[in-house]
Amino acid sequence: MTTFTSSLPNELLEKLDEISKSFGVPKNKIIRLALDNYIRQLEKKMYEISYKKLAGDKDILNMAEEGIEDYFTQLIEQDEKK
Repeated sequence: MTTFTSSLPNELLEKLDEISKSFGVPKNKIIRLALDNYIRQLEKKMYEISYKKLAGDKDILNMAEEGIEDYFTQLIEQDEKK
């Protein structure tokens, strides 16, 4: 694991210290978990943005429609085999 040094506002550090003491959890663990959670939220937002951009792309829409037609054809063929 790599060590990282950063500066935070005094108010934030005081809140972090209070929470750390209240829950008996080391400050670095709280920061790590909070950062991990925040990064996951940003990644979800990036996916959302990329899907919205693709939604307006006619080529992507055509590929999706062709793909769903192929999927339905495969489902029908599987049902007929039963």
